Amino acid sequence: MTADADRPDDLDGTEEGAAPRRRRLWWPAALAAAVALALGVPALVASGTSASGSSTLSVPADDSPEAGFARDMATHHQQAVDLSFVVRDRTADEPTRTLAFDIINTQANQRGMMMGWLDQWGLSQHSTATPMAWMKMGHEYQAHDGSLMPGMATNTQIAKLRTLSGRDAEVFYLQLMIEHHKGGVEMAQGYVDKARNDTEKRLAQSMVVAQTSELQLMTDMLKERGAEPGVPAS
Repeated sequence: MTADADRPDDLDGTEEGAAPRRRRLWWPAALAAAVALALGVPALVASGTSASGSSTLSVPADDSPEAGFARDMATHHQQAVDLSFVVRDRTADEPTRTLAFDIINTQANQRGMMMGWLDQWGLSQHSTATPMAWMKMGHEYQAHDGSLMPGMATNTQIAKLRTLSGRDAEVFYLQLMIEHHKGGVEMAQGYVDKARNDTEKRLAQSMVVAQTSELQLMTDMLKERGAEPGVPAS
């Protein structure tokens, strides 16, 4: 399935007041494309080999923050993509579908970068280590019902989203995604503070900026629907 196939059909509508919202919703996807271009060549250096084939940096260790962040954020991103595909099919609301498309496009792109780096480093894309152990927070998140890291939705919550439609689906998706972004920002900032790889650090910094902006956008969208952040108890 391609991103174009998932794109809402009416993104180019010209109804009054629509353009400012679209510009605001579309910029994360544009940021992802810019990040991809900016990181394409440096990724060779990040792998420990320059474009000429000479060794430049040591390859990150399997238990390093570089490897841990790449694995854990890739897992975190995948759930955001999955949630966004669900809501895309549960509502005809253009702003929600456009937001979902932006998240799908941006986070799938970034996930691909991180998986690619692990492959270049000769490291497994999966690990038996406790998620986010590389952050050394002094405590472990208690994984439960498919929620492996802070902000991740549970299997029960995802199943509930699949049963909703229209405004109810929009509100629940926004509430879930706000919590998801909060967890993502915390993890990305945690890596920025520990980073020894400039290329990966720049990607993490871009996540902090983009997802912080989207947090405000999603909070505003909830207000428009007469709702507030906070996932209701199941």
